[in-house]
Amino acid sequence: MLTTLVLVLVFLGIPALLLYLCHRFPILDKLGAVVLAYVLGLIIGNTGILPEGSIKVLDPMSQFSIPIAFPLLLFSLEIRNFFTVAGKTLFSMIIALFSIVAMIVLGYYLVGNHVPENWKVSGMLIGVYTGGTPNLASIRTALQVTNETYLLTHTYDIVLGAIYFIFLLTIAQRVLHVFLPPHVNQRLKPRIGQVVKDAEGIDKYGGMFSKEYFIPLLGAFGLALLIFAVGGGLSLLVPESAQMVVVILVITTGGIIFSLVPRIHNIQKTFQLGMYFVVVFCFAVSAMANLSEMINIEFLYLFLYVALAYFGTLILHVALSAIFRIDADTTLITSTALLYSPPFVPVVANALNNKDVIVPGITVGVVGYAVGNYLGVAIGYILQGI
Repeated sequence: MLTTLVLVLVFLGIPALLLYLCHRFPILDKLGAVVLAYVLGLIIGNTGILPEGSIKVLDPMSQFSIPIAFPLLLFSLEIRNFFTVAGKTLFSMIIALFSIVAMIVLGYYLVGNHVPENWKVSGMLIGVYTGGTPNLASIRTALQVTNETYLLTHTYDIVLGAIYFIFLLTIAQRVLHVFLPPHVNQRLKPRIGQVVKDAEGIDKYGGMFSKEYFIPLLGAFGLALLIFAVGGGLSLLVPESAQMVVVILVITTGGIIFSLVPRIHNIQKTFQLGMYFVVVFCFAVSAMANLSEMINIEFLYLFLYVALAYFGTLILHVALSAIFRIDADTTLITSTALLYSPPFVPVVANALNNKDVIVPGITVGVVGYAVGNYLGVAIGYILQGI
């Protein structure tokens, strides 16, 4: 009993410490709490430090953390802003989603036979390229992907994502101007200053325990638990193999619905609390992973699959943008919003020297959070059934 309590405290406390250290030290912030959680979890889990039977504690923590996190992530998102997106940005988002699905289906047929849990990996890749780590983790939970396959897939995503992000911040605009027209500013209704402020504050955890934030956050946490409980209850109506899928889809729907309620939507720092539970998930799942089994995975084909999904999507997106005359900045900010999620949009917009794309970019990222779980689960099961 004491060992279980200590494990729970450690695996809840260290993610909070990692988030604090990232906030305190810029060099760690560049790596990010998710990456640090993965590395530390792998070290702890593969050096014999954990007591025997730890998996009985860590597995429930990894299973429960994402269903609690996702409603919290969605509560703060301005889904209604979807209707303010300019026509070309909306069309660019549709093209991007088509490109993502097309390349992942193509990769499934080219190298899928050599990839472990291939249809599940396809679903995860759909998720990560429409909403980042939260969607990836949600679909991993829904489809019950093994820890080793999940971690290796996300590791490749992080490495390739870093390369692409450097491209975005440096020469991407100049390169795409060879193929695509320049951006023509279109003023949108939402106030850019407020949207930028919200996006830049999306990773700020300071003051969460102050009375101003803590009590409302407890209410939001309780609501997330209630949504999870409803999802768990409804999952009992379907076969066991589909239960986690039902849970994830119910919590996604619940998060979207309650984000439309002003009293819930206006609770501060729900996104940050949700990301804390994402880091808890990353720490717990990596501590259960077996490095020797990860090495035995046919990693070359998995790497090729992730690379095709990443860069194949970009190439197809640019090609379609050229056909439909969508400008370079809109194409790049749409890609950023879906691949990296809303917090990265102002950073890339600054590199493009174009703040007019911030509002539509953040809105596209919000939509990506909302649709990613549905799309990832659907594509995964479709590929399994073909």
